[in-house]
Amino acid sequence: MSDLISVAIIGKSAEKLASDLGIPSSPLEGSDVALFIVSAIDGIIRADIDSWNAARELYIPSIVVISDTENADLDFDDMTPIASKMLDPVATRYLVLHADNGDPVALIDVVTLKIIDYSNGAAVVRESEDEHKDLIGDYVSEYLDRLEEAGEDGFIQGLLFPALPWISSSRMGLDQIKDLLNEIPSIS
Repeated sequence: MSDLISVAIIGKSAEKLASDLGIPSSPLEGSDVALFIVSAIDGIIRADIDSWNAARELYIPSIVVISDTENADLDFDDMTPIASKMLDPVATRYLVLHADNGDPVALIDVVTLKIIDYSNGAAVVRESEDEHKDLIGDYVSEYLDRLEEAGEDGFIQGLLFPALPWISSSRMGLDQIKDLLNEIPSIS
């Protein structure tokens, strides 16, 4: 991840996410990108909505980071439509897969159809099974439609808003957040 970009991290557990990513958080104004944390337990507070609106006015590329899903009644799939309604429509490139006991254990990439499995502590990438491909067909279409509407550089232009899960205990979502941060052009 480029050390030459400034990242604003807004919401509950902002300091923890900054620590997990190994970056400092900057003030929103003047930042190159913003991470908005949406807690499945606490929801979205008014101050965060105000910050979101300020980021929209400044066309700051923004990522919606869904947290606290491992301890809540709502999961990632429940929170993305809430974020879409309260902020702006989000683009969901990754879906969360759960173990039989309901614990989130893996991500499935709707573009590559690969599974990133965190169940044994480290991220392991593997092919998805046919049943997964059948189940996520609608999500693939929705993501690709959002991508087409916003344009190839929609995220960088502040027009496409990726939503990603973040589970600190397993580090789920961190690599995907870093990948998006790496898309932001650095200042040379």
